Amino acid sequence: MMNYLFAGMIGLSLTFGLLNGRISQVSAAALDGGLDAVKLLLSLCGGLCLWNGMMRIAQESGLTKLMSRWMAPLIKLLFRPIDPHSEAGKLICMNMAANFIGLGNAVTPLGIAAMREMEKYSSNRRYATNSMVMFVVLNTASLQLIPTTTAMLRLAAGSASPMEIVPAVWIASLCSVLSGIAVVLLLNPLFWKPQPSSALDHF
Repeated sequence: MMNYLFAGMIGLSLTFGLLNGRISQVSAAALDGGLDAVKLLLSLCGGLCLWNGMMRIAQESGLTKLMSRWMAPLIKLLFRPIDPHSEAGKLICMNMAANFIGLGNAVTPLGIAAMREMEKYSSNRRYATNSMVMFVVLNTASLQLIPTTTAMLRLAAGSASPMEIVPAVWIASLCSVLSGIAVVLLLNPLFWKPQPSSALDHF
C-alpha cells in the first residue's frame, strides 16, 4: 500500500510540475529532500541506537519478564484471551514499554511480532480479533512518558529546550489512549464477534 501511495505522490508531483512548467523546481526539491533526509537520519542515529540498546539490555536481563508480571492485570483486562506470560503477552509488554519512552522505531518490529503471535488466537485469519483491534489502538495512541523521538527531532531542528513539551505530551497521550480504549469498548459489541479463548481453536 505504501508503495502505491509514494508512487502516486511522485506521479502527481511530476504531472503538476510539467503542467505548470516547474519541473526544474520539482527535481531540485527531490534532491534537497533526499539530502535533508540523510542529515536527519544521521542526527537521530545516536539517540535511537542508545534507546534501542537499552531495550535490548532490558530484554536480555529479564527486565521485560518483570515488566510482564507488573503489567499482567492490565493485559488481562484489555487483552482477555491473551496470557500475560505467553510470548504474545511479553511482546505486548515490550511494545507498550517502547511506546512509553517514545521509541517509534523500536515499536514497529515489536508490534508486528505481537500481531503475529495474537493471530494464533484467531479462528479466522481474515479478520482481526478483539485483542488485535485493541492493540492497534493502543499502539497508535501510545501513552508516552519520555517523547524521545520528538525531543531528538526538536534538538536537530535547533530547539534550546527540546524536552519542554513533556507535560503537553503527557496530557495529549493520556487523552488519546483513554479515548481510544473507550471507542473500542463502545463499538466492540456492534462490530466484533467473540473470539476463541484458546489458540487450539484455530486448528
